[in-house]
Amino acid sequence: MNHYFRLWLTSARYSIMRALMFRGDFFIWALVELFWMSVNLLMISVIYDHTKLVAGWSKYEMMLLVGTSMLIQRFLMGFFWSSIFEMGRNIRSGHFDFFLAQPGNVMFMATTRKIDPDSLINSAVAMAVVIYSVRQLGLHPSTADLALYVLLVACGVVIHYSMLVLCITPAFWITSAQGIEGSYFTLSEFSRLPRQAFHGLANIAFVWVLPVVVVSNAPASTLLHGFDLKVVGWLLVITVVWFSLAVILFHRGLRRYSSASS
Repeated sequence: MNHYFRLWLTSARYSIMRALMFRGDFFIWALVELFWMSVNLLMISVIYDHTKLVAGWSKYEMMLLVGTSMLIQRFLMGFFWSSIFEMGRNIRSGHFDFFLAQPGNVMFMATTRKIDPDSLINSAVAMAVVIYSVRQLGLHPSTADLALYVLLVACGVVIHYSMLVLCITPAFWITSAQGIEGSYFTLSEFSRLPRQAFHGLANIAFVWVLPVVVVSNAPASTLLHGFDLKVVGWLLVITVVWFSLAVILFHRGLRRYSSASS
């Protein structure tokens, strides 16, 4: 673990130095993400000017949910997004050979090569939204609740990471996976919606089969209502399942990679 931490630290240092070399690009993207987050929060304010509850969630409960969703997304974007997004292009161009020569696990090296400091900075904004919402709701979560919230947020990041890897991995078999890559964005939009808003087939599809809703609802519900064994247990199980699927499919695809030389 110390070896991989030092490898990641080296890559992180390179990414930060590169961001400092192109400060204008860094600030523009940070502002773009901040604007997107502000629009989501503004939409909540507009909606709750006309109603008190949405699927049983009050204004600040919804802000807590959306803040949690944004926090998970910012961590995903900050630590993994650029590396995974470029992986499809590297496979098509043959530049993926570079990762085969690295002193570590190929999947780890290929998906953690770059970090985005602008997204990590905006994760502080998402955390501020969560804290503000908790205070407005008058909640006093215990240390155990906070620890469980952090664990569930980490599970959410792992699930989103796994889903994104699964969307990119078909590039090992087909010429371009851009259409499949775009499906991730569509699915991620559901993470900002309350679980109670889904019924019937939609509940089965987006809560239990594709866990895009539960990844943000479970941490938020933990702060609101305390420990729920069913929801927490399910999230932990599907975290292991989705990550295992991502690892298995990635390594199966790796066997199909023909490299730039062929």
